[in-house]
Amino acid sequence: MPYPKTAVVIFNLGGPDNPAAIQPFLFNLFNDSSIIALPAWLRAPLAWLISSTRAPKVAPLYAHMGGASPIQKNTLAQADALQNLLNAEEKSNYKVFTAQRYWHPLAAETVAAVKAWEAERIILLPLYPQFSTTTTASFTRVWRQAAERQGLHIPTQTICCYPGAPGYVAAQAELVAPFLTEAKKHGRPRVLFSAHGLPEQIVVRRGDPYPLQVQRSAAAIAAALNEPDLDWLVTYQSRVGPLKWVQPYTVDEILRAAREKTPLVIVPLAFVSEHLETLVELDIEYRHLAVAENISYYGRVPTVSLHPAFIAALHDLVLTPPEIRACPAHCHACPRGVKA
Repeated sequence: MPYPKTAVVIFNLGGPDNPAAIQPFLFNLFNDSSIIALPAWLRAPLAWLISSTRAPKVAPLYAHMGGASPIQKNTLAQADALQNLLNAEEKSNYKVFTAQRYWHPLAAETVAAVKAWEAERIILLPLYPQFSTTTTASFTRVWRQAAERQGLHIPTQTICCYPGAPGYVAAQAELVAPFLTEAKKHGRPRVLFSAHGLPEQIVVRRGDPYPLQVQRSAAAIAAALNEPDLDWLVTYQSRVGPLKWVQPYTVDEILRAAREKTPLVIVPLAFVSEHLETLVELDIEYRHLAVAENISYYGRVPTVSLHPAFIAALHDLVLTPPEIRACPAHCHACPRGVKA
């Protein structure tokens, strides 16, 4: 007998797919109550002001990528790879859908597609290895709202996070290794595990587990590299606005490495797709800084993207029964409320 029709929804941040989409994408981002915790009547006009002001400033950055973010194209490729792997077993009946938090396909669009397919169960799978109230929790909230509005009432499981999943860690380590080898030709290198930043107040006020999970991922990858004396640390990038964000900042650590004449390997461990923060911020802006500061080696490791070990990790997460798939330690904010 065939397995139940299972919709696997992989979801990510999203990004504008053309220059005209930049301002509405930014509006959706800043109008998220998980990002700006204000009443809707205050948040919406503020989001409009920020997005209208910021859009002309970031448009040249997107121009480096052809005027659009590649994230949805990459997400679709990940969906195809995962679907093929899930359906390799006879009688398997999986369909992998994509959804993005701030641009198309939005949660409501994907809910409609899942409903039209007549799925019998749903698994929500984040493309955020580390849980945050600003990412995974934000998406699952709007998914539940959209499902309720459209009358999609079928069993739904949420995979909250996988900061130490063996396949994810193995994929990262395999990608880092050749850069580390090259960096050693220039001295004793330092590995910066660079993650997207988060305002410090979100960690303090909400008890957000994101920094702890990022640290866990970095430690697991460092251990997998089997370099006993490896010099590494977690850093944070993409800070916006005047608030204090979780530290240390990646840019500050690049400057410290320059003073100490230390070659650098940069690992974007919290990103699983190439987008603005990797292709422009890390590859152009931070690289220019490293060159200007005479750093002897600046190697940026690619994201895990379609690495077979990473796709296999997603496959294993989908197939692991929820009663076995306990959340990692520190994930007290997990949507399922389960701790390891």
